[in-house]
Amino acid sequence: MGVKNLWDILESCKKTLPLHHLQNKRVCIDLSCWMVQLQNVSKSHSCIKQKVYLRGLFHRLRALIAVNCTIVFVTDGSIPAIKLSTYRRRLNSGSEVTQDDRNLQNVTSLRRNMGSEFSCMIQEAKVLGMALGIACLDGIEEAEAQCAVLNSELLCDGCFTSDSDVFLFGARTVYRDICLGDGGYVTCYEMTDIERRLGFGRNSLITLALLLGCDYSQGVHGLGPESACQIVKSVGDNVVLQKVASEGLSFVKKKRSSKKQGAVSKCNNNKENSLDHDMNVNGSEHDSQRDDQHLQVIDAYLKPKCHSADSDAVHRALAQYPFQRAKLQQICAQFFEWPLEKTDEYILPKIAERNLWRFCNLRSTSSDLGLKLPLHKIPVKCPVSKISKHRKVQGRDCYEVSWEDLDGLKTSIVPADLVESACPEKIVEFEEERAERKKQNQRKTRPKKSEKGSSVTEIDLKLQRLLLDIELESSSVRNASFSSNVEISESRTAAPEVDLTNQDLRLDPKSSDDVSCNEVGPSTAKSEVIDLLSPSPPRQSRIVSKFPKSNGQCIDVIDLSESETDVSPEHERKARELRLFLASIRDEIS
Repeated sequence: MGVKNLWDILESCKKTLPLHHLQNKRVCIDLSCWMVQLQNVSKSHSCIKQKVYLRGLFHRLRALIAVNCTIVFVTDGSIPAIKLSTYRRRLNSGSEVTQDDRNLQNVTSLRRNMGSEFSCMIQEAKVLGMALGIACLDGIEEAEAQCAVLNSELLCDGCFTSDSDVFLFGARTVYRDICLGDGGYVTCYEMTDIERRLGFGRNSLITLALLLGCDYSQGVHGLGPESACQIVKSVGDNVVLQKVASEGLSFVKKKRSSKKQGAVSKCNNNKENSLDHDMNVNGSEHDSQRDDQHLQVIDAYLKPKCHSADSDAVHRALAQYPFQRAKLQQICAQFFEWPLEKTDEYILPKIAERNLWRFCNLRSTSSDLGLKLPLHKIPVKCPVSKISKHRKVQGRDCYEVSWEDLDGLKTSIVPADLVESACPEKIVEFEEERAERKKQNQRKTRPKKSEKGSSVTEIDLKLQRLLLDIELESSSVRNASFSSNVEISESRTAAPEVDLTNQDLRLDPKSSDDVSCNEVGPSTAKSEVIDLLSPSPPRQSRIVSKFPKSNGQCIDVIDLSESETDVSPEHERKARELRLFLASIRDEIS
């Protein structure tokens, strides 16, 4: 819980930052707080059985891994003695706490029940973290206190916790919530903002905990957050704890009484007497005991029981551990029933992106030291093999890249700015290859000399077909013109009448093969007289020109006269089409 109403007091200092704000940072995570958050998403039995809380943890971790955020789990140790009464109230049962309040001073701490359901959830989270290369630091007592010590000693860049008393333990940067939707973001509180905007330092926040209530104190009954803030501000951050140590909380009564001067009503006097009783400043027999409790609370916040910054436990937690792919596949198969391919699909692109960030940091550090080496001379091999495509992901420029020596992953999509920072040489290679491909595509659109022979052969076939169609059309026109000159009549003045009754002129069936006549009309039953003396129409002369081909041969091209093209619109269309086709051939060859 932390300090009552403290998050509301600090609301004006809250900042919402994008997830990539954690890029290349080290953060400590109060694992108990995260597991409580994930468990509260759904408390149904089926969700607990399906390990929904553990899946949520997995997706949070892979999002942080992708931005090269180094993670350290911190877990709770024993329950502090000063917190036992609060712990009993929260459990609403005394089964796990056997000491009564009179013996609390003789108890240093209470070991947690490691067989509880929540303790088993914490253990599962630790196993999952180890497979991802995340170390865990088991705290001596409070996990948020250990996180605050690491942050105040600059061993981490921030703490993830929802316990507001982390500021009282000395934390400077606190991330309360994390969201993976809409690109991902975190809610952040900076102690510098709290000091500048609200005027509260660490001493003031500890005093607010004594007044409003916290895990170690019940606070002053009837005192709200606004009144408490005004009282603390009036005293000042530098002297407020000394004032509590010397006077206890009696100065609170004096401050409130000074504001109510002039009020003489009996009701107000009764309220002041009631406040005196609630603050336990009206009985001298309780003053020393209450003052001692206040000092214990102050001491618990200023001197928490934690691993020191130079301890072996802290050094082990801050060490870098490898990613264990096989172990992670086994865990996901056991907890989530995922096939191996699905686990790889989720985590390997994030691991590859993290490796690229680390390579980028290496080049940046070398450049800052004045050592600017080309890509092929860097001792560490670049994780990126080549860039395949340019992509747009949610409006952000990205590249699809191929990876070097990453088992199980061939390609994935990474932000373009990351590739530009880590290996700009790969982008230059990609742009050159793309420009070369464009040139090759342009060359393919123009036929090569070796291909002209085959194209000329195709042109010859098309030309022959077109000439054949025109020739057939011309023949049909001549036949129609010749038929129009044939007259069918019974007699003709220009020629003698042919007597078909003459036996000498009768057709012999045996000689029918030697005599032929043109049939006019659809019926041949009626005898007809054909004028054979009319001359045939003269054959139109045609001009034939030779058109040379590329292989030395020639093509016969018939030049059509205007009189022929006027005969038929279809004939004219064919001729026009032929001229256009020949013009295209000349342009193509030239």
